[in-house]
Amino acid sequence: MGTEASTIVQRMWNYCNVLRDDGVSYGDYVEQLTYLLFLKMADEQTKPPFSKQSMVPKGLDWPALKGKSGDDLETQYRHTLESLGKAEGLLGVIFRKAQNKIQDPAKLERLITLIDGETWLGLDIDVKGEIYEGLLQKNAEDIKGGAGQYFTPRPLIKAMVEVMRPQPGMTIRDPAAGTGGFILAEHDYLADTNRFKLDKKQKEFLRRGTFSGMDIVDAVVRLCVMNLLLHGIGGDESPIESGDALVSEPSEHYDMVLTNPPFGKKSSVTVVNGEGKADKDSLVYERTDFWATTSNKQLNFLQHVKSLLKMNGRAAIVVPDNVLFEGGAGETVRRKLLAECDVHTLLRLPTGLFYAQGVKANVLFFDRKPGRDKPWTEKLWIYDLRTNKHFTLKTSPMGVEDLKDFVACFKPENRHQRKETERFHAFAYDDLVARDKASLDIFWLKDESLEDTDNLPDPDVLATEIADNLEAALEQFRGIAKDLAE
Repeated sequence: MGTEASTIVQRMWNYCNVLRDDGVSYGDYVEQLTYLLFLKMADEQTKPPFSKQSMVPKGLDWPALKGKSGDDLETQYRHTLESLGKAEGLLGVIFRKAQNKIQDPAKLERLITLIDGETWLGLDIDVKGEIYEGLLQKNAEDIKGGAGQYFTPRPLIKAMVEVMRPQPGMTIRDPAAGTGGFILAEHDYLADTNRFKLDKKQKEFLRRGTFSGMDIVDAVVRLCVMNLLLHGIGGDESPIESGDALVSEPSEHYDMVLTNPPFGKKSSVTVVNGEGKADKDSLVYERTDFWATTSNKQLNFLQHVKSLLKMNGRAAIVVPDNVLFEGGAGETVRRKLLAECDVHTLLRLPTGLFYAQGVKANVLFFDRKPGRDKPWTEKLWIYDLRTNKHFTLKTSPMGVEDLKDFVACFKPENRHQRKETERFHAFAYDDLVARDKASLDIFWLKDESLEDTDNLPDPDVLATEIADNLEAALEQFRGIAKDLAE
């Protein structure tokens, strides 16, 4: 992160620590920043050299806030949030269900003064984006707030984009957009002048036509939209929708999908029973385009991603281990996916990457193909980045360097030139479908720590791995208990 960006992040974050004494969480703070930054930038656009008409109605804009203090400021701010939350288009997305979480008007006024002290549109797009991305990362690090589930490690995203190699003119979708990490990495890849020389029309399409996405959490959608705006992506209409991506069959199809759906195994919906008590029932999506009907959210997302793709469209999706070995609907989905798509690569990820504990995840790469009798998958290449690899979020985080060998082995320029290595093995289609339940849960490397205590990782890493394993086991037992109870 640049010096200018990190200085502003630190200044903004120092003020957050003051607000935390009043019970304002990291997430609430970033959300309030989003509202105020948007209003400030909309006001800046009305002045030279932009001189645009404001999209924010007079009386609900930045000047209406800036001139007030005390109870008048609190009343005005609350009125602004409520009114803009009812607006159409981009305004409605940013301010949907917005509430004032800063109860002390003096501290709200101080935050407004802090934001007013910068000319945000005068900052380079990369600097603005780095500032907001820095705040989102700090928010994700606040594990207790649960925001980490929306934050995919940036080195992993970068490696996924590097091997997927998006091209100018493509349409790219993320049905679980979170705070926009995948879209930002794809945008950076396509906007790299050393890689592509885009003309004016291509640049405009990159800004307004390339990317789209969805997220089920309103608060996350607003963070994502603001993040994209600060990186120069989007326009008067929001590229991100708020809603449940799994509800219906997609009406549009895309060249590429990169996504990390939420980690929870089951989709659920709250229903009120005859006695007026709220119960959580498993939500089952009845979709004719799905191979199997299940309440397993991850299996549903995998099927949904396949449906989102154009014919010969390409996908990369983060999935937990249970998607690789679970029976019933899981086996049906795997057999169908291997037959009807070219499932060419599986990256087995190490533990200690995600802010949600107990997650053992993988990245599955596949291409959608037209119907034919012969299965499309010939070989599944598996890269094991888990065995004898030890990472933690703070003391030993995974970096870009740790994924370089995977990118090299992937051979994105020509997958037919792949060669087996110690960590990269190919498995033929017939061997895969002959396995029990067509399980893709395959390892071949020996775990050195089981044979030689000298190879044990540092105590903090070991403790984190034990906690992750226990959390993963508990999640599996919860799923079994729930299935038995149904």
